[in-house]
Amino acid sequence: MKFFISLILTILLSFAACLFLPWWSIAIASFIVAALIPQKPLKAFFTGFVALLLLWGGLSFWISNNNDHILAHKISQLVLKMDNPFLLIFATALIGALVAGFAALAGSYLRKTK
Repeated sequence: MKFFISLILTILLSFAACLFLPWWSIAIASFIVAALIPQKPLKAFFTGFVALLLLWGGLSFWISNNNDHILAHKISQLVLKMDNPFLLIFATALIGALVAGFAALAGSYLRKTK
């Protein structure tokens, strides 16, 4: 039950934080959730990782799908050197997931030291 509460809370706080703050505010949101809700470190990492993988993956796909992946095609050619917008969406989601996962891990370790 703590996993799902942490997952939903991380998604909601990260989405709200990104509306007003820079992209790295997802780390702050994930850190706070992991520090407040006690979980084992690996489970906290997994919670933050999955939450942002779903959030950024879903948002990236939704935004890209609304313009028929026109921009994603061009950016994937520049960044990935291949025409694959879905790989670009996955890379975006993976970067956010790693940032949130490690922030949640740090929050979990902070809770453990108290």
